[in-house]
Amino acid sequence: MTELKKFDFKQGFNRETTQYAEEGSWFDGNRVRFRAGRPENLRGYQTRALGSTFDGSARDLITWIDDSNIKRMIFGTPDKLYEQDGDQLHDITPITTAVTLANCFGTSSGSTRVCCSDAGHNRSEGDYVYFTSTATFNAVSLSTNVYPITSVLSADIFTITVTTAANATGSDAGAATFNYYIPTGNSIAAAGMGYGSATFQAGVCASQTRAWNQPASAGSSGIVFDITQWSLDNWGEDIIANRSGSNIFLFDTNASTTPMHATSIATSPVSVNSILVSPNDRHLIAFGTNQYSATATVSGTYNPMLVRWSDQDDPTEWNPTAATTAGEVVLTDGTKIIGAKRSKNAINIWTDNSLWTMAFAGPPFTFRFNQAGSNCGMVGPHAGIDFNGITYWMGYGNFYRFSGQVETLDCTVRRYIFDDINTSYYTKVYTGTNSEFNEIIWLYPSGDGTECDKYVIYNPVDKYWVYGTMFFTTFADKEVFGNTITTGVTAAGNNVYNNEPVSVFVGSNSETLISFIESADFDIADGNALMFMDRIIPDYQMVNGGEIKMKITTQQYPESTQQIVKEFDIEETTQKVDFRARGRQAKVRVSCNSNATSWRWGSLRLALQPDGRR
Repeated sequence: MTELKKFDFKQGFNRETTQYAEEGSWFDGNRVRFRAGRPENLRGYQTRALGSTFDGSARDLITWIDDSNIKRMIFGTPDKLYEQDGDQLHDITPITTAVTLANCFGTSSGSTRVCCSDAGHNRSEGDYVYFTSTATFNAVSLSTNVYPITSVLSADIFTITVTTAANATGSDAGAATFNYYIPTGNSIAAAGMGYGSATFQAGVCASQTRAWNQPASAGSSGIVFDITQWSLDNWGEDIIANRSGSNIFLFDTNASTTPMHATSIATSPVSVNSILVSPNDRHLIAFGTNQYSATATVSGTYNPMLVRWSDQDDPTEWNPTAATTAGEVVLTDGTKIIGAKRSKNAINIWTDNSLWTMAFAGPPFTFRFNQAGSNCGMVGPHAGIDFNGITYWMGYGNFYRFSGQVETLDCTVRRYIFDDINTSYYTKVYTGTNSEFNEIIWLYPSGDGTECDKYVIYNPVDKYWVYGTMFFTTFADKEVFGNTITTGVTAAGNNVYNNEPVSVFVGSNSETLISFIESADFDIADGNALMFMDRIIPDYQMVNGGEIKMKITTQQYPESTQQIVKEFDIEETTQKVDFRARGRQAKVRVSCNSNATSWRWGSLRLALQPDGRR
């Protein structure tokens, strides 16, 4: 007669070895976490009211409350910089140039293409421009929209596309102001063009002999233009913003201009890889930037290993004189600075090979630098975060923590994650915290994907790991909006989401959120006897109705064909399920693909007995 045996599997996913070798563990899953050692599904998400979608994939996100108690957020994409307060989304992309011109537009009757004349405009296809002080001409109005540049005809003329076709051929005799946004960045890593290492003018390009000034094909130069990133930080109630490779911008929440745009800090270095505001002492810090020069204070030699900072409480003063606390230091042990994060009263700085700490020391040196570790570089500028005074990050093949010394995290899914991640897009990895559940989450692109579509979570309190699918690209904790805030990329457009609001277990627009968890294989008597099973008593909780599914799979050997013995539905009234099955080893899978269903799994009781060796 079969006897009931209780199965309690270790929390988290454990798959550093084989599914058979991890007996007693959960082996695989999606969209689940553990509370008190028991698995439950993640809550859902809701699309925030923005009024419209936005251009590009968000690369950084910050939330805060201003001095008027208004909840705000800012996020940056390779294309633009956006701010949201209330349910309004505002384009606050910095304007680099504004020039007023006369007789500068041309149209062709019946065409939606408008030719724009600006001598030496220095713009590229995909850059953005909007126009002010222009009247409607030939049925075309340009006064309200931001336009991407459709094509560049020459150094003096580019085109845009409008929604209404012109009713005549001719030019506009009025005056207009061209407001140029900062040039658009790279959403993917791009190979640069150049002459490479071959003899000047040697070889062919596109099946034709190169002219004296014709570059070689893309990639032949060995130059790669990295993905465009943003780094954002608070300066009081205002925001400091930097787009990698550009100078530094300030968004003033009380600016009176309409529309409001982030404005350039003209005295800041012209090329900065990332920024941060130091805690307590309030220095604006630039990482990977131009060295100071008495003759070129903002455009000196660019050094990817340089840390440079402004005067205390003054983000506009960068000259290191006896009257200021501004200064600079070149780090060693690496080829470039990857990123930086605050932790307690210091700043952690990662190169591609090492970790450094930067702490306020006062005059005359302002900051003290110490190398904390080597061979522990970070994969991208947003791949690390502070949680309860300890810093965690994703490195090249390992996860790390720092609380005075660098330690490699014991990760039960390490091989799976680093075999799954698309290493060509390491720099898109984004780290956030979910303080409600003591979670650190890394978003990453998987397989051949070019955008974040997976996640891995570490709970440093309960010390377990889980992973799954998720299309978010940035992640902000719940302090401001009461739930975590995310940005995501979908076929319907890019949007901002309230992630895991209370009592929401469905995706926006009623998307079904499939969750499951699967055990490692288990047997009896170390597999010396077959198992006979005839009954299962599930232990579960469900909210909002619906159902969960359970599947029992058996095998004769670890590498033999799996046999699905029983697959059945578990509803709120299910007490037991009778079935008959034999196998040398077995595993259990619990899943849910019902909208609005919250489920939690407890212990499993399975009626079984040895059934001989054959």
